Amino acid sequence: MAPRTSLALAVVVGLALALPHAAVAQGIWPERAENLQVLPHDLPAENLRAVMQGFTRSLGVRCAYCHVGEEGQPLGTFDFVSDEKRTKNVARQMLTMLGEINESLSEIEPSGGERVNMWCHTCHSGKPRPMTLEETLAEVRTREGGGAVVERYRTLREEFYRGNQYDFRPGNVEGIAARTLEAGDTTTAVALLELNADHFPDRADGYERLGDVAQLRGRTEEAVRRYQRALQIEPENPRVQEKLERARGG
Repeated sequence: MAPRTSLALAVVVGLALALPHAAVAQGIWPERAENLQVLPHDLPAENLRAVMQGFTRSLGVRCAYCHVGEEGQPLGTFDFVSDEKRTKNVARQMLTMLGEINESLSEIEPSGGERVNMWCHTCHSGKPRPMTLEETLAEVRTREGGGAVVERYRTLREEFYRGNQYDFRPGNVEGIAARTLEAGDTTTAVALLELNADHFPDRADGYERLGDVAQLRGRTEEAVRRYQRALQIEPENPRVQEKLERARGG
């Protein structure tokens, strides 16, 4: 395995480690970790902290996500040796997969000066589950219904808009709304489009899509109003001009 791949394995995955309680309680990193099944058995003590911190940054989680213990309590109260939590064993599988991917990548001729490697944060981007915005909202709709989708979208955008965890670009949100409409959830699709238009008031495409949905719903006056707003932003857009004429009955 390439040196950078080995470094990736050592830096990003802390949950495969199991720390003796006494050493942690005293605030001392142990010379040797216990119950290692994927990481090297001779992992140096000085790498232990980097491993833990790397995993925390990559997935945006704390020790209690994969280890038996209560968030906010001293680390000395955690059972780091235990394999009780499913997430710990899943992470071992993910770590093995990461190594296999990087071994395969090492056989590909690099397109630039530096060879590309996979890391935990490549997919996770600070999220425990590496899901896209569309996947996250679709899961919410399946579990909680369309009404919860808009609220979750608001929450995610408020928390993550300045980060790279989710794609909040207007075209992506409009695409999500279109596929939500195709799934038969018109109310949620319109709500997403309206929020998107509020966030990007100078984007003609957003108002055009709102006009299209209004037409599908038989709301001609609303469609005309939406198309007119789109034309205020892009007066020479022939596609919207044609839609406006059809909406007016021309």
